[in-house]
Amino acid sequence: PPIAQYLLLRTGDDLVISKKDQLGQPAVLDEDGNPLTNATISCQLPEIFDFVKQGEVVLFNDGKIEGVIKEVTSDELRVTITRAKEAGSKLRAEKGINFPQTTLALRSLTDKDKNDLAFVVKHADIVNASFVNSKQDVQDLLDELTRLEALEDINMILKIETRAAFANLKEILLTAMQTKYIGVMIARGDLAVEAGWDDIGRIQEEILLMCNAAHVPVIWATQVLENLSKKGLPSRAEITDVVSSLQSDCVMLNKGPYINDTLKLLNRILGKMESYQEKNESMLPKLVKA
Repeated sequence: PPIAQYLLLRTGDDLVISKKDQLGQPAVLDEDGNPLTNATISCQLPEIFDFVKQGEVVLFNDGKIEGVIKEVTSDELRVTITRAKEAGSKLRAEKGINFPQTTLALRSLTDKDKNDLAFVVKHADIVNASFVNSKQDVQDLLDELTRLEALEDINMILKIETRAAFANLKEILLTAMQTKYIGVMIARGDLAVEAGWDDIGRIQEEILLMCNAAHVPVIWATQVLENLSKKGLPSRAEITDVVSSLQSDCVMLNKGPYINDTLKLLNRILGKMESYQEKNESMLPKLVKA
């Protein structure tokens, strides 16, 4: 079977992000190892080219690779890699790109999303809305579901994965609560990259508190028991993370060859710890915005 390829990026390499819908290409080197052409990838959201600026940071693959934008044209971004593994970091297909320093005034609901929703409301029970940043993003989704006469028939999960979403969470929840069945997913992968590693602990706790106060169910997501699911052995930090997930209403796991073992361990841990969670109540500080 075909093997998924990757780009190997080292600190100091240049990477071109293209607006064109094309396959990624590795750098072409001469006999001395100097680049004749730079590695190239495409961006599935070409609207970002209207907002990014020279000097802003770009993160790839949940922040594992970091770069700085050196040049912006109408069709391309030239990025210099500033952080990667010493031997080079592998960038594979379908990995996320984050612009933590860029203000992206993008619509959460694209034209493609609207076309997809017509299919979703006929065949699904729940629709997930990614990168909800404001109450207007929620209102756009509600308006489209109303137009499709599906507002009372489908449930909504709002993925909170940016600093803007956290800052606007109160307005987002109040707008979403116009309909009956909603939930929130704490998408901790993108949220940690966007908000910063030092803030993700506080932010996820405040999201939980606010959603619990509003009686909105919460999904605890991203990298839960990831090592166990993929490699067959959990880390100690993962076990502690699972215990913290008891504050939520649902835990989401990622796929892996050991997913059955992961589900069994998750069930045992949550079963043993549930009574401890119910007995403890915290004296909580005032919520702090981003």
